Order: sequence, then C-alpha cells, then structure tokens
Amino acid sequence: MPPVTSARGVPRRAAAVLAGFALAVGGLSATALTVPVAAAATVAAAADTPVRVNQLGYLPDGPKRATVASSATAPLAWQLRDASGVVAASGATTVRGADQASGQSTHLVDFGAYTGAGTGFTLVVDGRTSHPFDISASLYDGLRADSMSFFYQQRSGIAIDAALAGGSAYARPAGHLGVAPNKGDTGVPCQTGVCDYQLDVRGGWYDAGDQGKYVVNGGISVWEMVNSFERARRSGGDAALGDATLRVPERGNGTPDVLDEARWELEFLLRMQVPAGKPMAGMAFHKVHDAKWTALPTRPELDSEQRELHKPSTAATLNLAASAAQCARVYASYDAAFSARCLDAARRAWTAAKANPNVLAQASDNTGGGAYEDADVSDEFYWAAAELLATTGESQYRDAVTSSPHHTKPVDAFWWGGTATLGRITLATVPGVSLPADDVARLRGLLTTAADGHLSTMAGQGYAVPLPATGYVWGSNSSVTNNAMVLAVAYELTGQQRYRAGALESLDYLLGRNALDLSYVTGYGDRYSENQHHRFWAHQNDASLPHPPAGSFAGGPNAGLEDPVAKEKLVGCAPAACYVDDIGSYSTNEVAINWNASLAWLAAFAAERRGAPAAPVVRVAPAAVTVPEGGSAPVGVRLSAAPAQNVTVTVARNSGDEDLSAAATLVFTPADWATTQQVSVLAAQDADASPGSATFTVGGPGVQSATFTATEADDDASAGSCTVAYRIDNAWGNGFTATVTVRNTGTSAISGWTLGWSFAGDQRISNGWNATVSQSGSTVTARDAGWNGTLEPGGSVGFGFQATYSGTNAIPARYTLNGALCS
Repeated sequence: MPPVTSARGVPRRAAAVLAGFALAVGGLSATALTVPVAAAATVAAAADTPVRVNQLGYLPDGPKRATVASSATAPLAWQLRDASGVVAASGATTVRGADQASGQSTHLVDFGAYTGAGTGFTLVVDGRTSHPFDISASLYDGLRADSMSFFYQQRSGIAIDAALAGGSAYARPAGHLGVAPNKGDTGVPCQTGVCDYQLDVRGGWYDAGDQGKYVVNGGISVWEMVNSFERARRSGGDAALGDATLRVPERGNGTPDVLDEARWELEFLLRMQVPAGKPMAGMAFHKVHDAKWTALPTRPELDSEQRELHKPSTAATLNLAASAAQCARVYASYDAAFSARCLDAARRAWTAAKANPNVLAQASDNTGGGAYEDADVSDEFYWAAAELLATTGESQYRDAVTSSPHHTKPVDAFWWGGTATLGRITLATVPGVSLPADDVARLRGLLTTAADGHLSTMAGQGYAVPLPATGYVWGSNSSVTNNAMVLAVAYELTGQQRYRAGALESLDYLLGRNALDLSYVTGYGDRYSENQHHRFWAHQNDASLPHPPAGSFAGGPNAGLEDPVAKEKLVGCAPAACYVDDIGSYSTNEVAINWNASLAWLAAFAAERRGAPAAPVVRVAPAAVTVPEGGSAPVGVRLSAAPAQNVTVTVARNSGDEDLSAAATLVFTPADWATTQQVSVLAAQDADASPGSATFTVGGPGVQSATFTATEADDDASAGSCTVAYRIDNAWGNGFTATVTVRNTGTSAISGWTLGWSFAGDQRISNGWNATVSQSGSTVTARDAGWNGTLEPGGSVGFGFQATYSGTNAIPARYTLNGALCS
C-alpha cells in the first residue's frame, strides 16, 4: 500500500479544534469529521513512517517519547523540528532491540527535555520523518469533549440533534421509543418463561455495534463516567466537566454535563429493576435486545425485530446496586430526589442479590445480542458493598467489604466481568469512607503496587504499553485505558510524577505510537480508525451512512482472530499488529460504551492543567464545626498528597471568640500523609448568652494552609419555639453543600414557614432543594416548598443548598422562623 496522503482526511489538530468550535456554533459539519475511504478496508499495516509518535501530540509538562522501528544496532541521530523546519532539539536514539508484542526491532527517542509549545512539529530520525504533531497544554481538550459526545450519539429513545452530533449525517429520529417499525422499548415483554408482564425500559445507551442494552456493561460504563467527575472534583478540575461544557441537550440546566449524560444511562438501569410485588423483586433484568440479530447496517428507528427482556441475573443486580449507590452519593448536591431514588434502588438490589446470589447469566443466551455471561459474581458483591459503604457508612456494608476475599487480594485488571478493583478505587479515594485508617492505607498501597507493575511492563517494551505481549485480546485497547486509569489513581494517591507519565504514555500508544502507526481514535491523528463495526455508522457498507464520529474508540489488536475478516486478513500477525480497520472485523474493530468510557476518563485526566508540583494542601473535615459550650468536637486533618519529607502542621486560632480553642501540633510523613489525624476543638463554659465563633488556621512549612470555623453552641441563651441545625455535608475547593433542619418546639402547628439567616462571609447560594431559597447580599431567605409547609408541634423539616465561598465558611449564628428568633 503506498503512503497515505493528506487527502485521507482532516488532520488531528483540525478535529480537536473543530470539536471545541462546535460548542460555539452549534455543531460540527459532517465533512469535517468524516473522510472518504475505499469501499473495502484493508489491513492497517502499511505504516506511513517508521518514526512512531503520538499523532495528536504531547503536553509541555508531560513525557515526550517516540519509537522508531529499525533494525539498526547502533544509536541513530534524531532531530525535533518545528513547523518551519528549524531544529528545536536533537540527540541520539536508545537501541531497544526486539519487541515481542509488535515483532519489530525498536529504538526509543526521548525529547522530554524540550518544554516549548507549538503546532506542526515533526521528528526526523535517520532521514525518515514522523507525522506532524502539536505540543500544547490544551492538547486533550477536544478529545475530552469528543469521547463524551460518543455517548450522546449512542443514546436510545431520543432524537439525535445534528447541531449537537456534528452535522446532518449523524442526526436521526429516536430509536426504540415504541414507534413502528420498532417493537420496543416502551413496553417490552420477557423471553418465554421469564415473566408475564411488560416493562418500559426506554432510554440508556446502545451498547456497542449492536443495539442491545446490557446492565452489566452499562454498570461499569456509567461508573467510569461518574467516577471521572468524582476524581476531577477532588483535584479541583471539575469545572471542565461542568454545566455547558459538553454537547448534550441538557446543557445549561445547572448540573454538570458529564452527570447529565450519565443520568441518561442511570435512568435506564433503574427501569431494568424487577418491580415490587413481582417474583425476584429488586433484581435487575440482565439485558434487553432484539430476538434475532439485525442486519448490518440497520438504523435504530428502522429496527423491526421484537425486543425482549432476558432473565434477571445476580451480576446485573449488583451492577445496579453499585452504580445506583454511587449515583446517590454524587447526585445529592444536584438533585436530592434523584439521589434518594438511586439509594432506594441500590438498597433493594443489594437485598435481592443477597437473596439470589447464584442467578448466573449463561453463555448460550447469545441470539440477537451478546451473552455477557459471568460465572463468578464475588467481585460484583465486593464492588456493590464498597459503593454502598462509601455512600452510607453502614456497618452491614462494611462487614460485606471486610469479609470479602477481594478486600485483601492484589489489585487485578478490571473489566465488565471483573469489577473488584472499581470497589478498591472507591474505598481508596472517596473522602471519609468508614474503614480504619490503616485499612484504607493498605488499599492505597495495593493500588500503587499494581501501578508499579504496569510501569515495569511498559519499561520492558519498545512501545511502552501497560499490557503484556499476551494481553492482546478482544478489546485490548480498553485494557490499556483501564490500566492507565490505575496509573492515574496512583498519581492522585501519591503525587508521584512517574504514574502520571505512565498514564499519558498509554495515550501515546492509542494515538499512533504503536506497531501499526495508527490512531485508534476516529478523527485524531493523520491515520486513524474509521470503519469500526457499527449498525448505523456504517459508511463502508452504505455510502449514505457516516463513518463513526470523532472520539469513537476501536477495540484494538486481538491475537485470537475471532471473526472471519480477521482470520482472512491477519494470518501470522504479531499480537500488537492483529488489527484491521474493517467494519466486518468485530473482534478487533468494534466500538463499545465501556471502552469509550475509560477513554473519556483518561482524556479528562490528561486534559487537566497542571503547573509545577505544588506543596501538599492541608485538608480539614468538616470545614465548619459546632462545639457545645463546655464540651468539644473533633475535626480531621490530612494532606492532599505525599510531602517530600516529614512536615509539621500546627493548629491555631487566628481570630474570633477566645472561649474556643484547638491548639495542636501534627506530624505527617511521606508514608502516612493520607491518614486523618483528629484534633479536638474546645468551647469553654461561660455565663454569656451569645454563641461565639472563631476561625482556625492549619498549616506549616512545606504545606499549603487551610482554615476551618468553629461556632459555640451556647447553653445560656433563652429557648425559642424553634431550633435550627445547620450541617455542612460536603466541601471542596470553593464550594460546599449544606443541610438545614428546622424543628417546631412550640405547642402550636406552623402553617407556612420562612427561615432567615445571614452569612458572616461571602457565601453565595447557587441552588437549593426542598425549599425556595433566595439570597440578597449576605441575607438568606428559605421558604417552604408547599408540600412541606406545615410544621406540627415537635415536627421538623429539612432542606439543602449548594453554595460557593472564599476565605472562611462560618456557620450562621442566628436564625429566625417567620420573624421569631430560633435557638
């Protein structure tokens, strides 16, 4: 095959720029993100150049390595040239030699010392030139958006808007919404003998190249998407995934777009739960899909096959329990009612799975859709228990976690059929999880040990892939992204740059630094996959249909050659070269929601802007505490990352009521930085009737200080006819959520209530729930929501809100109910 010319399609820089541009102009043109190809694809082996680079580019502060396929036994001279051909850096390759996975002899080029930025760089080695690439801090912004747009375009039960999907070629009517010729998904019967009723299971994402919807694959996919937001919120990078950042129809609703997209799938998962009063109530149906395989291509709205619900399974039920428990935790700040629905579903699913622990999906159930069989669900039990524990803190889930054999086993690779490591990640990273500190530290150690194993694997290869030569199986590219996620988690836990470098180099492999000189992400790179196996992105089979949209992720090399096209075209391939960009090669070239979910997670991680390594930040929880007069209350102190050496942190009052004290000296080491140390805040007994407050600073050399606020709960004030409890539930960066509970301590019912208070700082409320909350200056007014407007004697009502602040976040000291002072 001759070298592929630039006429092949839009280069990777244009695809990334256009992806961001679409947010401003309302959509991408179809021609901008698709490229003409021959009617029949050929083996993606005729590489343009032996100089293999990340064809998208590199981050200025990240690793910059390339691989050269060469049998030369001596180092080769290399030059990094800018767009005008001027040499920006130069050096000599390191001879790596034979690479088992690719079957090639390789050299390594390391130009990481160059920290400049620009577009159109090339690497020249021994007279051969690489594809052009960029060096830019914004390199992954487009991929972050496009890898998420994949999910909008995979939605079932909604019309896909050309303005959001990238042009008219990608627009389509809603599929499987009960409109002929569809026979689903608003009223879907069970397979014969499974149930005697129908369910409305509309919505969700089509799973892969087919139009089935599977709870087990939906569970891991939605977990990765929501976990990406959880991780970004901890790192302070959640604004990049916030409202109006993605191309989704819900943008502008006040909820982060990544959570809007995840909710589309979560709502479907909730619908798949067996209703109360039915046999196996609380369990989840394993899947819904066509009774027979549909032809390729088939657009969703034209599918005329009967849809069927398949027998509930323990694995599906535990996927629902885990993802719904995570939902309850993360969505609480945005939609309290939806959060409560998720928690209720998670609890019912857990109870049902415990009652039906061995209802296993069978490999033979594969007509019309994938089987997604699983003979061992102990890992799903562990994952679900971990999510429920992190959300509720309840002892029944802690006992299930600590008694599981997975709790002490080494961290293993995760995938839809092996989910224990998802639970480990949650337990190791979610703040305040109800496990002993040494147990959390042990879990974190297991994750970093696994990450070190991936780095060791990469170091022994010519292409630096976190995958052994025996790991090129169906969906191998998702194994790369999943292992890269573990590397990124290790970076979060330790702050060690080697883990971040490993995660970023995994993207290098996926975007062109590989045996085939090919990017596996559509629209990214000069040579990229564009004929993935799919029912309606099927241009190779029908020229009226589009190629997959930018950000679609091919499954990758599969040495098993498990489809007719692969068997015909890939005989004798080296493991890392067993891939063909052909729509018929479903075993190497399909797309799937779980694969794109891990790519989106990794792209969001890579896109976060990072400066030079900063000093660890002191973290205090809670950020505001109420101390009973004459008593004490605890606050926990830890660091955000490992310090370079032992650091001493002191706690001291810097302003406010002298009756409040919390003097303490804490020492954190590089080994125990994540272990929370408790500090007691004391309130002296006095005779005055005013509840004072004070601000404390926690800091010292080598760390970034934090503050917290303490308020005295004075027992000398005269009691009113109401009491108010104000609790800060979550605090991050410059934001927090709080719950306010009002109790009627009088003898008469209150019909219609208005609660008022004033903030002492610059807190600004952005939204509330279970009450109408408004703010003018520092004054806040909360009015009942109608349905909760009556407060009987002894009765209480609660509502919540989300707000921002800077500086201190003191708890308000004075509240009025319908104008009367509360205590």
